Amino acid sequence: MKTYTAKTKEIERQWHLIDASGKTLGRLATDVVRLLMGKGKPIFTRNLDTGDFVVVTNVSKIVVTGKKDSDKMYYSHSGYPGGFKAARYREVIAENPTRAFEKAVKGMLPHTRLGAMMFKKLKAYAGADHPHAGQIGQPAQSLASIEAKVEVKRKQKAAAAAIAEKPVTEAKVAAPKVKAEDGAVAKPARKPRAAKPAAKAEAAPETKKESAD
Repeated sequence: MKTYTAKTKEIERQWHLIDASGKTLGRLATDVVRLLMGKGKPIFTRNLDTGDFVVVTNVSKIVVTGKKDSDKMYYSHSGYPGGFKAARYREVIAENPTRAFEKAVKGMLPHTRLGAMMFKKLKAYAGADHPHAGQIGQPAQSLASIEAKVEVKRKQKAAAAAIAEKPVTEAKVAAPKVKAEDGAVAKPARKPRAAKPAAKAEAAPETKKESAD
């Protein structure tokens, strides 16, 4: 039995809405990562992005356990001398409420270009408002459906171009029929034929003068 491998055209994505109010940072991040990677799908393939879109609201209401609010540190370095920076969890969320959650999710994804593609499907918002109300609960367009629409448009453009390039032939216009006074339909008058050129008169044969005896 061959191992099943998903194809790009077979991937169909869904939109999920998660309310983060009162949820723990790490537990919520693991649930979101499973959706982003598509690990819960039977078509999950390690080297493909089979995951769904995830919209997380009320990220500012996420909680942490123990003393992580004051003890958890975030480090960064600009790459230049003296560019080392350190910030506590509460300082990070005070500056940007979604940064700590996004860093937790990004750290659990593969650190490759594939992981970057998965991370782009995460939509995190500090409050309850989000601009994805039309997509929630609706399946996202698969690559196969998008390619089918593109193919239809390509055929339409090709047909229009073929019609434009086709030479226009002058249609024969029939002469209008004229009604006679008695109601009968009279046939259109014919064009007079051109007169034939007159035949050249035949020259009379020359008679030779009889020589005198």
